[in-house]
Amino acid sequence: MDSGFASWGRLVFRFRWLTLAMSLVLLGITVGMLLTGGKFANGGYSGDAQAVRAANLLATVHSPQGSTGTSFDLIFTDVHRRTEDPLFQADVSSALGPLRADSRVSSLVTPYDQSGPGSGPAAAALRSNNDHSALVLVNIKDRLSTAEDYYQTLRDEVHSSRLNILATGDLAVTVASTKTLQSDLARAQSVSLPLSLILLLLVFGALVAASLPIGVGILTVIGGVGGTLLLAHVTDVSSYAIDIVALIGLGVAIDYSLFLVNRFREELAAGADTEDAVVRSVATSGRAIVFSGVTVAVGLSGLLFFRGTFLASMGAAGAISVGLAVLYGLSFLPALLSVLGSSVNRLRVLHVFSRRPTTHVTAFGARSPFWRGIAEWVMQRPILVLGPALAFLVLAGIPFTHLQMATGDTRGLPATIEARQGYDLLVANFPGQNQTTFDVVAYYPSGNPLTADRVADLYRLTHQIAAVKGILRVDSIFNLDPALTVSDYQNMYVNESPSTLSGTIRSALASSVGPHIVVVEAFSNQVESSPAARNQLSSIRDLTLSGGGQVLVTGVTAFDVDIINYILRVAPYAFGFVLAVTYLVLFLLTGSVVLPLKAVIMNLLSISASFGALVWIFQDGHLSGLLGFTPQAIDPSVPPILFAIVFGLSMDYEVIMVSRIQEEYRRTHDNRSAVATGLERTGRLITSAALIMIIVFLAFGLAQAVVIKAIGLGLAVAVAVDATIVRALVVPAVMRLLGKYNWWAPRPLSWLHERIHLSDEIPSSGESAGSG
Repeated sequence: MDSGFASWGRLVFRFRWLTLAMSLVLLGITVGMLLTGGKFANGGYSGDAQAVRAANLLATVHSPQGSTGTSFDLIFTDVHRRTEDPLFQADVSSALGPLRADSRVSSLVTPYDQSGPGSGPAAAALRSNNDHSALVLVNIKDRLSTAEDYYQTLRDEVHSSRLNILATGDLAVTVASTKTLQSDLARAQSVSLPLSLILLLLVFGALVAASLPIGVGILTVIGGVGGTLLLAHVTDVSSYAIDIVALIGLGVAIDYSLFLVNRFREELAAGADTEDAVVRSVATSGRAIVFSGVTVAVGLSGLLFFRGTFLASMGAAGAISVGLAVLYGLSFLPALLSVLGSSVNRLRVLHVFSRRPTTHVTAFGARSPFWRGIAEWVMQRPILVLGPALAFLVLAGIPFTHLQMATGDTRGLPATIEARQGYDLLVANFPGQNQTTFDVVAYYPSGNPLTADRVADLYRLTHQIAAVKGILRVDSIFNLDPALTVSDYQNMYVNESPSTLSGTIRSALASSVGPHIVVVEAFSNQVESSPAARNQLSSIRDLTLSGGGQVLVTGVTAFDVDIINYILRVAPYAFGFVLAVTYLVLFLLTGSVVLPLKAVIMNLLSISASFGALVWIFQDGHLSGLLGFTPQAIDPSVPPILFAIVFGLSMDYEVIMVSRIQEEYRRTHDNRSAVATGLERTGRLITSAALIMIIVFLAFGLAQAVVIKAIGLGLAVAVAVDATIVRALVVPAVMRLLGKYNWWAPRPLSWLHERIHLSDEIPSSGESAGSG
């Protein structure tokens, strides 16, 4: 009688044409999702942190430009003329003419619109230090998500034959980031797919067999991207999600297809007909695919703990991609193999590299003397091998101990992008552009903030903020004139009628006072993500108000700190959940309490080495010239993403290897022989699968966006370490030292495992074949 997976394989074989038709329908649906499009967000945190609360309160205060619009900056430069030159001014005015006439532009702020050419601090801030560049602020009526669609049209309207023009700012950087991610995705696929095909040709030696995993990978990526776009219609999804989905989907889909196609070909080589080959392949490799999908899903589920950040949506999007990889691997691929039959071996190429089909194969692949030799060599000297291997893994992880995290900024874009060039010029040459702004919101939940007592309290607060070390100046309604005292402000804001106040004061009140709040702006001389700026933030947040008032601070530094603190606070729960569930799943499959613990520790060592490489390369700046990026702190989203993906993928290889070792141990009760046989019969498969993963991840490591580059290289390092040092050296050495205790469990747990009985019998048809 067929088992569950075998029955599914037989069902797919009998309805192979219907299965293929349904796969095409699913493809059509996902293509339709692609055509509908979707809006992605740039990042951020929407939880209940202080920066979010302060930003929400700040949005209730009317600003002259409106609270829903967006903006971008234009920098006009002439190395031969100064900004006060009438010809320079005329060229700027001419270039801005189309924008002034564009109904989508709400206002333009130039150095020449101030109270007088070259006068006043506002005009000075719009001129470069060398006076050869002028800054123009372009305010857009629509919010960012809408303005993205027509930004390029606005940018194309601005041109000059004599001035060099660069665009930067929020809108320009957002559009540049989106385009960079799209080009990164296209580049990664154009590199990874051909290289994966070449490797698959080396593995299979036949073009038809090698092309099948590529086809499944493409279907999975299309479906994953379509599903992510659909997800973006119902929740905020990070603009990085598409690249992450493609990275995960392409890697796991090709890996899973490799398992199944390899098993199918070996079943045919063992003499099975097409139906039996499909059934047995699904019953063995199909089961491995499902379990691998579960382990990857468990890892990605850890991201769901980070609610309020885009990590949660990326975990959901990644799960969609993995689910489609499993779905296509258990339906479309076996149906296609059912149609192809022995034609899967057609168009043979690279005969010299490919292994001949064996006539004696096992439930987990063909024998490999090379890998058996490594296992036996390691087990003859386990302590001698284990010491240096563990020392290397620990040393590789040491750079992670000085990790610095900061939300990615414009420096994450390549230096060749206009928005990045404009940003660098802005920070380097314009006064005040490299300063940090703290938006301080004095919040009184109980009512009016401008009572006599509260005015005195707020006056004191502004002076305390100004006294914080490194604060350059404080702008508020309480320092409009140095000659005014606290009594003057009390009389002006409490006793006088607003109509009697000057226009300047009324404007200041309208832009910084709400029903329950007063806004104070503090300007720092420190870089936004620097430790000094974070210390200033902490000092301001430590200040207090009487009468039930609250001091809330928002701004770039505040969001940065709050996001990092939130991730650090939630990470132990997320990672603990992943470790606990993975441990439980491995126990249910092996019946041992020792092997799951060993697997978890080995995975943590692989991840530690990956994190260490991440800091060494991207934060410390090693290889920055070769890889083409600006060294900077690690984006706080990168470590959780790496952990979630790597943990699931590493368990895939762990299960393949340990399952085969366990099968042999149950047959012979010889631990040393079982370990050698397990590595002998899974080493080639694990190596092939890992190489494909590494190729895919390294292709994403070619990305221009630093976050995607970091994730791609981090995953490549983790998989390389896991498939070589951990699987080939550490695991055989540890299992040799543990001996029979590898399989130990307390008697009650052993009884429970026997009662659950998760094994899946393989239908008998002579000699067993394939790679489970």
